[in-house]
Amino acid sequence: MEMPMPLLVNCSGCQTPLQLPVGAKSIRCALCQAVTHIAESHGDVPPRGHRHQQPLAPHAPPAPAVSPQHYSPAPPSSHGRKKAVVCGISYKYSKHELKGCVNDANCMKYLLINKFKFPDASVLILTEEQRDPLRIPTKHNMRMALFWLVQGCQPGDSLVFHYSGHGSQQRNLSGDEVDGYDETILPLDFETQGMIVDDEINATIVRPLPRGVRLHAIIDACHSGTVLDLPFLCRLNRSGQYVWEDHRPRSGTWKGTNGGEAISFSGCDDNQTSADTSALSRITSTGAMTYCFIQAIEKGAGTTYGSLLNSMRNTIRETGAGTGGGPVTSLITMLLTGGSYSGGLTQEPQLTSTEPFEIHSKPFYL
Repeated sequence: MEMPMPLLVNCSGCQTPLQLPVGAKSIRCALCQAVTHIAESHGDVPPRGHRHQQPLAPHAPPAPAVSPQHYSPAPPSSHGRKKAVVCGISYKYSKHELKGCVNDANCMKYLLINKFKFPDASVLILTEEQRDPLRIPTKHNMRMALFWLVQGCQPGDSLVFHYSGHGSQQRNLSGDEVDGYDETILPLDFETQGMIVDDEINATIVRPLPRGVRLHAIIDACHSGTVLDLPFLCRLNRSGQYVWEDHRPRSGTWKGTNGGEAISFSGCDDNQTSADTSALSRITSTGAMTYCFIQAIEKGAGTTYGSLLNSMRNTIRETGAGTGGGPVTSLITMLLTGGSYSGGLTQEPQLTSTEPFEIHSKPFYL
């Protein structure tokens, strides 16, 4: 007998699409916690607001925009709203376990709230330590969080996506990658549910961005240089000289925004790995890139994109040369405990963008 197909229903609070288990009469949203009750269907007419579930395609667009009171976890301000998704995955008790990723997420949330004035309710954190099972970083929950991030964004909004966890690559068959490989991030359940590919990340949080909206991604993972598939990559040498490489696909596939701005800091180039180490803080394991990013901000080196990127790279080079990561910031001292020393680092953080810009004069702010 043919099994009934699951349905997608829009959350009654934030309009995020939710997968409704077969036969369920209601469902709770992991993002806004609203409970959506399902009306009974009559005959062959499906309930209003429902449709048959189709597999979530890599290019699935976000749900339609709705009015701010329906989706915003914090009241909009005259200067635009701030929203963030912060995800740290340790893959605890598995052969893939990482030590520092949950620490990274906690540190990044603290930085966003206390340094850049993100409202606490507007920072959605996904880690294995969350008590709410709908905020565990599974593939489904991560997808829903990314939909929520860009839901109904308006000019003046500042969005942040931070990810600390495993990254990988897989062969690209569409011809839209310069190196022939798609970059991926690995949800907690990637072994059964699969990875999240850069094409999907780009389609979900980059392409919908309207004019006046800024997105910053901070990706601390292996092979993460172009994990947002942004069209331009900045090649910066040690003397501060730089060029923007054009990574637009020869296939003509559009990887930019709908008028907005997307900029990504990533832990390393596409052909490099990103360290999970205690060589930097000397206190606990952290993602090397996340630590260097936070330290640069704390030291006041984040005035421009160029100064921020230089500071991050210098910290990693010094650690790789055995000179250490310098003093531990009060932020990391406050949040972290435990850990052991490990070896040097060879990764280089990367900067990508939807448009080239002057990195030494453009002010950095989230």
